[in-house]
Amino acid sequence: MIDEQLTLGLGLRDDATFASFYPAGNMQVFNAILHFVRGYGEQYIYLWGPVGSGRSHLLQACCHAAPECHASAVYLPLADAHLDLFAGLENVSLICVDDVENISGKDEFEEQLFHLFNRVRANNKRLIITGNVPPSNLEIKMPDLRSRLAWGVVYQLQALEDEQKLKALQQRAQSRGLELEPSVGKFLLRRCPRNMQQLFNTLEDLDHASLVQKRRLTIPFVKEVLGV
Repeated sequence: MIDEQLTLGLGLRDDATFASFYPAGNMQVFNAILHFVRGYGEQYIYLWGPVGSGRSHLLQACCHAAPECHASAVYLPLADAHLDLFAGLENVSLICVDDVENISGKDEFEEQLFHLFNRVRANNKRLIITGNVPPSNLEIKMPDLRSRLAWGVVYQLQALEDEQKLKALQQRAQSRGLELEPSVGKFLLRRCPRNMQQLFNTLEDLDHASLVQKRRLTIPFVKEVLGV
């Protein structure tokens, strides 16, 4: 059996937890994923949404939460997949496959994911897969894999509006012990890439600079750190 601690440690961000996820208009999906990771409902879920909608965050949150549910979990990001990534996972309780669109049209990868899907089902384990489009719109060449991906429940994550992004930034800042005033948050939204993960990364850099220089997050300080 794959070592539980090893699988949980691979590729996971420490801050990608359910507590740090800002659901906004995605509360129904958020609750469904919580229900799923606790071992209830469907055996397989497909989750899709645009870049920055929180797909990777939720998958990694599942892996962080799995031990609390007495389960093992593994996070498989397909952006940099290799063929042996799918091997030997039959006894893992929860398998989280991220960004399935990255293997579309790659015959060997599609076949390996198809076989993994079948092994998971045969061993009564749980599988969640994410993509940037609905399963019917994926450019998967293998007909059997296309049909498998459409099984189970399909959920869509909605991207955050600007006001929701501001609240998400403030929630993340608070979790880091930072005070992010609305004016500073709005400045970040105007001057930084609008992808939530990039915004969170920028906030992390600002947090580090704030600790080193012992300064509050003000617009002049943010301009200085970011060089804008």
